[in-house]
Amino acid sequence: MDDFILRIAIGLPGFLLAIVFHEWGHAFVAYMFGDDTAKRAGRLSLNPAVHLDMLGTVIFPLIGAVLGGVMFGWAKPVPIDPRRFKNVRSSIFWVSFAGPGINIILAIISAFLLALVITQVPQDFYLFMPFISMLKQSVYINIILAIFNLIPFPPLDGSKMVSAFLSYEAMRKYEELARFSFLFFIVLMYTGGLRIVLTPALIAGEGVIALFYQMLA
Repeated sequence: MDDFILRIAIGLPGFLLAIVFHEWGHAFVAYMFGDDTAKRAGRLSLNPAVHLDMLGTVIFPLIGAVLGGVMFGWAKPVPIDPRRFKNVRSSIFWVSFAGPGINIILAIISAFLLALVITQVPQDFYLFMPFISMLKQSVYINIILAIFNLIPFPPLDGSKMVSAFLSYEAMRKYEELARFSFLFFIVLMYTGGLRIVLTPALIAGEGVIALFYQMLA
């Protein structure tokens, strides 16, 4: 139980930061392109409560913590009305990319702060190891969330980015694949496909941490 509570305490800050900014990013860019649907729904906010999804924000990450892995999950998708966009295809692409894009930025910021703590904070500081662990979790969680959402399979963000380049008929058929999303993700997990997708990104994350460490050491 103590280990479980420790994993929650270490992983929760990075997890909440990742999913809240992910959805806020979608809402903010949609608003910038003329769609205030998410804003009117109260979703253009950094308050975790307005983005909470019971399965993705509570149950799924708790299962990850119980199993000893990285906390992973999702928030409630923000509502988007493409009819409000002036340039629909371009707007959908950038609104869809905004979530994973902001996770990549957060991963880089977390890597910089991690290197800063390692190089500038005395190791005998009583919060040294907790800060190290939290920032590492933040790097990994944000990278995993970004790359996973960029997979071009409906209904993930990557599929919406692809849809922006398709004809209406092709887009309609493509989005019908969402019916098989659960099966697709199960296959991806149990065949090792997900590991193949995420491993290069996690290695890149380690490289960014190492780069910042060399700059600050």
